[in-house]
Amino acid sequence: MRGYFGIGVEGISKTGNLGSLFRSAHAFGANFTFAVAPDPRVRFETDTSASHRNLPFFLYDSLDAFRLPAGCSLVGIELVENAVDLPAFHHPRMAAYVMGPELGSLSPAMLARCDHVVKIPTAFCINVAIAGAIVMYDRVRMLGGFRRPVTPHGGAEPPPDRHHGGRFIRTPKQTPDTAPGAGEP
Repeated sequence: MRGYFGIGVEGISKTGNLGSLFRSAHAFGANFTFAVAPDPRVRFETDTSASHRNLPFFLYDSLDAFRLPAGCSLVGIELVENAVDLPAFHHPRMAAYVMGPELGSLSPAMLARCDHVVKIPTAFCINVAIAGAIVMYDRVRMLGGFRRPVTPHGGAEPPPDRHHGGRFIRTPKQTPDTAPGAGEP
């Protein structure tokens, strides 16, 4: 899968949710994690996969300090009226996903910075860590080249093999003097 992604939270207040989200991020192959203005009591070393030792973690004290790599799209995950339903969303190749706190929503300022806002089509809000895992699964499913089976019994085609070039040997150009049999009577 080409491209990269990161996932993070704004204003998170529960250490367990942060640990679960970052453990899932590590498992799904995230390239970085981040937190914007978290509750000061939240600890960042709570996931059992030790993601904080295996992928970059960025901590921003405020939204003003928050930065992303050039070309990276910010995707807000939020239950708002104009959000795109996740199953209909085409994930950008270079993306950072951000979710709001457990007992709230993304701030209006964060929503204004988002290039896209996506919602998981549920009847009500779900746990932050679970929402993040659903979004990351959808990204891997969509950008990983997986195809859905046509029957409930499976039978989907496997993802195509990725070939990014191979060994290429350039042979010398043949001229009348170097052609096979040249110089023979």
